[in-house]
Amino acid sequence: MKMFCYQCQEAARGEGCSSKAGVCGKTSDVANLQDLLIYVLKGVAEFNLQARKAGVNRPETDALVMDALFSTITNANFDGEAISDRIEKALKERDTIKEALKDAGKLEEKIYMDSAIWTAERSEFETKAQQLEVGILHTENEDVRSLRSLVLFGVKGMAAYGEHAYNLGFHKSEISQFIEKALVATEDDSLAADDLVALVMETGKYGVDVMALLDEANTSTYGNPEVTEVDIGVGNSPGILVSGHDLKDFEELLEQTKDTGVDVYTHSEMLPAHYYPSFKKYDHFIGNYGNSWWKQKEEFQSFNGPILFTTNCIVPPATSYADRVYTTGAAGYPGFKNIPDRVDGKPKDFSGIIEHAKALPMPIEIEKGKIVGGFAHNQVMAVEDKVVDAVKSGAIKQFFVMAGCDGRMKSREYYTDFAEALPKDTVILTAGCAKYRYNKLDLGDIGGIPRVLDAGQCNDSYSLAVIAVKLKEAFELDDINELPISYNIAWYEQKAVIVLLALLYLGVKNIKLGPTLPAFLSPNVAKVLVDKFGINAVTTVEEDMTQFLG
Repeated sequence: MKMFCYQCQEAARGEGCSSKAGVCGKTSDVANLQDLLIYVLKGVAEFNLQARKAGVNRPETDALVMDALFSTITNANFDGEAISDRIEKALKERDTIKEALKDAGKLEEKIYMDSAIWTAERSEFETKAQQLEVGILHTENEDVRSLRSLVLFGVKGMAAYGEHAYNLGFHKSEISQFIEKALVATEDDSLAADDLVALVMETGKYGVDVMALLDEANTSTYGNPEVTEVDIGVGNSPGILVSGHDLKDFEELLEQTKDTGVDVYTHSEMLPAHYYPSFKKYDHFIGNYGNSWWKQKEEFQSFNGPILFTTNCIVPPATSYADRVYTTGAAGYPGFKNIPDRVDGKPKDFSGIIEHAKALPMPIEIEKGKIVGGFAHNQVMAVEDKVVDAVKSGAIKQFFVMAGCDGRMKSREYYTDFAEALPKDTVILTAGCAKYRYNKLDLGDIGGIPRVLDAGQCNDSYSLAVIAVKLKEAFELDDINELPISYNIAWYEQKAVIVLLALLYLGVKNIKLGPTLPAFLSPNVAKVLVDKFGINAVTTVEEDMTQFLG
C-alpha cells in the first residue's frame, strides 16, 4: 500500500485510495507527507494546550495550525515542498512552545507522543512518513477509527472556515483550543466509543460557532449579501479568473486591478462574491465564468487568462494552461506560481498575475445569461412575513435544503433530476457548489419568491440553519424538524463534513446524504447515525421524492 486516504466522496471503490495516487490526483508521496503533517500538528496541539493552561496564548500557533490543516483537505495542496515547509514550521513551533514551558517550569512530563515525534531534516520527511504509522490506519479498531476520522475531518473543515475569518481579523481562541483538544483526542486510546461520539457532537457545536464567526467576519467587512443578478458572459478586456473561497484575497486583487485594463471574474465557489455590496463598486468585476470546480480543465482553457486559486478545488491541470495558474494561501500545486502570504499586515502582491493577464487574450464566451443569488439569512428574513404567508396559504408546501458539494461522478446527475422533478410548490435552499447542478435551470418562482434560493458558499450553509431556526420561531414550533423543510445534501470534502456535523448538533434529523455515504463510516457508526439522526443515503429520485413528500 503506497498511501491510504478516504477523506473525500470519490475514495477509490468507496473504500479508500491506496495506490500511487488518489482519485483527486494527489500522489502517494504527498498523501504520506500530509499524514505526517497532521501527526506533527497533534504534537503542537499537545504542547499548546499545556501553554494555554499556563496562561500563554499564542495567536501565531493558532494561525499555523489552521493553515496546515487547511492545506490537507481534498484538492487544496498537491505540492510536497509546500507540505514539507509546513512540517518544518510546525516542528519549530512545537519546540518553541516546549522550551517556553520548560523555562517556566510548566512542562508536564507525560506527553503522549513525545517519544515518537522527532527533529528531522527536510530530506528525511518523506522517509519518515513512509516508515512511521502516522496515518489513520494505525488505529486498528474500525469503529474507533471511524469516529476519529469524523472528528479529524470535521476539524479540517473547521480550520478552513476559521482561516477565512482569521484573514479578515476575526478569531476566537476557544475555537482553536477545541481544534487542538480534538487533535489530541484522536490519539487518546483511553477514550471509549461513547466518549468519541460525544466529541463528534462537540465538533458539530464548534462547527456552528466557526461558521457564525465567518458569517460575522464576511458581513461586517463586506455587508450583508443582496439579491443579485450575475452575468455569465464575458467583457471586452483580458481577465483574471478567481477560484476558491477567500474573500480577503479577492478584495485585494480587485483593488490592485483597478484602472489596469484587466477584468476580474469569479469561478465556482467564488460566485457569491457578487452578492456582497462592497464588491459592487468595482466596474471591472465582470461576472462568473464557468461552472463547478470539476469542469475547470475545459473552462480554464477557453478563459485564456490567468487563474488564481485562493483555496482548494484544484484539479491537476492540462499542460495547455498550467503556466497560467497561480495559487496562494493554503493552496498549492507543483509548477504553479505561488503568491506569498501577507507580511506585517500589508496586502498580498498580485502584480505578477496582473501583468501576466495584460499579455493574454480576452476570455472566449462559453454561455450567456444571468443567474440569481444572494439569499443569505439577512435577505431572506427581510421578507420573512412573505415567506410565512406563502407557507400558511399553501403556496409553498415544502422547502428542500440541497446544499453541499458538487463532484464529477455521473451519479451526481441525480441532483439535477431531483430538482427538476420537485413539485412547483416547493423551494430549494442551497449553498456551496452543489448549486451548479440546478442553478441555471428555469424553475420559475412562487409569488415572486424564486424556487432556487442561493445563500452562497459552502460555509454559508450557516445561513440556511439560521433561516430554519427563525422560521421555527415564526411558526412557534418546539422542534426544528416540525418545519416543512427536508434535507437532501451532497458532500465531497471535509468542509461538507463540518457542515453535516453542525446540522446534527442543531438537532436536524432525517438528512439524505449522497451520492454515497462516506467511506470512513464503519457499519456500526453508520448505524448510530441512522438510528439516532435518521441519516440515510440517497437512492433514486422517485423513491426519495416519495419518502420526502409522502
